Amino acid sequence: MVPAHLVWTLRLKPCTAAAFVLFLCAGLSGCASWTSGKSKDKCQPENCTSSTAGYGMACEAPRELRKVSLPEYMIEPPDVLLIESVNNIRPSFAPVRAGETLIVQVNRTIPIGQIEDPVSAQFKQINGLYVIGTDGYLNLGPEYGKVLVADQPLEEIQRRVDEHLRQILTDPQVLVTLPMPQNKQFIAGPHLVRPDGTVGLGVYGSVYVTGMTLQQAKYTLEQHLSQHIHRPEISIDILAYNSKVYYVITDGGGAGEQVYRIPATGNETVLDAIAGVNGLPAVASKASIWIARPSPDPYGPDQILKVDWNAIAQGAQTTTNYQMLPGDRLYVKASPLIIMSTKVAKLTAPFERMLGFTILGNGAVQNLSGKNVNGGF
Repeated sequence: MVPAHLVWTLRLKPCTAAAFVLFLCAGLSGCASWTSGKSKDKCQPENCTSSTAGYGMACEAPRELRKVSLPEYMIEPPDVLLIESVNNIRPSFAPVRAGETLIVQVNRTIPIGQIEDPVSAQFKQINGLYVIGTDGYLNLGPEYGKVLVADQPLEEIQRRVDEHLRQILTDPQVLVTLPMPQNKQFIAGPHLVRPDGTVGLGVYGSVYVTGMTLQQAKYTLEQHLSQHIHRPEISIDILAYNSKVYYVITDGGGAGEQVYRIPATGNETVLDAIAGVNGLPAVASKASIWIARPSPDPYGPDQILKVDWNAIAQGAQTTTNYQMLPGDRLYVKASPLIIMSTKVAKLTAPFERMLGFTILGNGAVQNLSGKNVNGGF
């Protein structure tokens, strides 16, 4: 007579083998459905699918040796702009603040006597540098008094000084100028586009530049700076392309997904994208890689471009080594066997823990009751 446990073993072996064969065939058939797509990658009219991503058919998508130039760059946060002002001359209507220095020259002042001391003679002359005080007044000395000039343009300051001196002098000639016509702050260097879409210019405020091209942003900046700079002329360029990216998503085989955000410079291909994440993961299925390209039409279908990794890496074929465009998602799916193994492990893990606790508890009870499981004394 055959023991009962052997009977169950003999009965389960054929079933287990048959199940394993069926599972293996299913896994291989799943892989074959992707590897068979190699012939579909050829640019045949019957294999091309319609696309709304800006390229007429899927087989016309840009790829290695047949790349396209990206459209004119649109500024978005968090790009970094390099802005430099060519000139920094303050306009004639710019107000002169307290603490700034003026050159004041006046003719036909009070005559100087031959026997006057140097200090008294100097007080009677107005020809030199004069600082606007914190109270807003321009002090011309004890002979001529003070004039309120703060926060006024240069032309108005000269008019006020002339009007004030005419109360003391007869037909004076007054000239008020700035020693340095440049603004105190010079615009030069990197400027980060803020989350609100503006770029800061220091004391000159901020300007909204999001959604603009470089030429549009240049015009907008110059129009804004014309309030503070005489005929401003600036140069602008992109220092860091941070807003245009594509994504590489790797499947963890049922244990989550890894997402990598890579800046798009306009020249990357699938091979470059995989190199950017240090190659394919150990659980990746080389036959299950594709690019998901968003459609400009929110109601239109997205474009799916299948990738033949073996042809790219081992055969140096460029047919599916597509050019990565901003917004693309390169998805690397895990092997079906790995996915199935992870799912089985998740399913059996609670039961394994329960059995482990049961065995551990049973052993503890037997030890406490004085029984020897190994049959010793």
